[in-house]
Parts: sequence; structure tokens; C-alpha cells
Amino acid sequence: MRPLRSPFVIWLLSSIFAGYLKLVFKTLRMTEEGREQAQAVWAKGRETGVGAILCFWHSRIPMSPLSWPQSPERQDMRALISRSNDGEFIARTVEKLGFPAIRGSSAKKTDLAKNKHGEQAFRDMVKWVKDGGGIAITPDGPRGPAEHMEKGTPSLARVTGAPVIFVGLAAKPCIRLGSWDQTMIPLPFAKAAMVWDGPTGAGRGDDPDQLVESWAARLSAVTRRAEALVED
Repeated sequence: MRPLRSPFVIWLLSSIFAGYLKLVFKTLRMTEEGREQAQAVWAKGRETGVGAILCFWHSRIPMSPLSWPQSPERQDMRALISRSNDGEFIARTVEKLGFPAIRGSSAKKTDLAKNKHGEQAFRDMVKWVKDGGGIAITPDGPRGPAEHMEKGTPSLARVTGAPVIFVGLAAKPCIRLGSWDQTMIPLPFAKAAMVWDGPTGAGRGDDPDQLVESWAARLSAVTRRAEALVED
């Protein structure tokens, strides 16, 4: 996406895009696999007040609200969104779709202000999840490489003890943007798929650096499975 500067333009475009997605969601011909795994996390959260971590690749953000239906029986969901101008557009859009944002960016050694934002966002996420909330994360965001996971997600799981769910999303036909991750936007009446894997977690003694490869592989696997389902 091109950088968005004007607050009015961001508000207008995010409202239009959110309205478009709401209409499209009602028309999708959805296939689901592994929903019972997500339901087990929802049930545990309802019984014990335990939070949850939801992971999907950055390219699937437009479809992501479908993976956590709003309900009093489920953990309230927040989404980690970067503080960039593009992030502001995404944050406003997903908030209109039921995913209010926690704002932050992954650490960048050359930008101390951004490091501070990332550290504060991590603290905010830890508190939110420990208080029983759900957090949606794109482990390859905000700038990629696509489908490359940094250690922030397993670090959050290790600190909070929360279960982690991986979700793959796909739709055909769809629009592919010319962004670094080729963001996927479903078209009306598209064939769509959603595949869950998990829950998994990280213990206090686990090394996040050793988990990123296996977790990224699992997230890519459910994404490929979702893509295969819309091809059938």
C-alpha cells in the first residue's frame, strides 16, 4: 500500500474498505478445517479466563477478522498493528471489523523511537493476554520478508503462557496487491477457506529462537492447505 498521510483520507478509505469487506464476508463460500481446535481454546478461555495468541501471515489481514468471530463467549481480540502510515489505515480498517489495535513496530536498531514503541507494544500485549484477552499477530509484519517469523510471537507465548493458534486463509478469485507480501483481497462470492492448527505454546524454559522455524513452517502449512482447498 502507498503511504497514507491525510487523517481524513485514512478515515474515508478505511471506512470504504471495511464496508466492502463486510459485504464480501457475507457472500464468501467458506470451507473450514480444524475449527474444533480453535473452539477448544475459546472454551478454555471462557472457563479459566486464559488469553490466546492468533497468528496469520500479513498477506491475509483482509480476511483475518473471519478467524475470530465476535462473541461474549470468546476472548476479546486485539490486533498488533505497526505505527506506520499504512499501519494507521490497517488499524482503522480492522477496528471497524472487530479487531481494535495495539500499536507498535518490531525493533529496528537504527530507529530508537520505533524500538521504544515496540517495547511498549510488547508490554501492552503481555498485560492484555494475561488479563484474558486475545491478540492477533502477523509474525512477518510490518515489513517482511513474507512468511518469515521473528521471535516476538514465541517470546509473547513464553512470557504469557497463552495458547497459540495458527490460521491459514485463502480466497479465489481475489485481488493481489503489489505490496511486499502480495496482500490478498477476496472478491464477492469467492470460494474461501480457513484452516486452524494448534493450540501450541511455549514454556518459560523454551528458547524463542529455536521455535520460530517450526512455528513458521506450521503457519505456512495451514496457509498452503487453505490455498489448496479453494483450488479444488
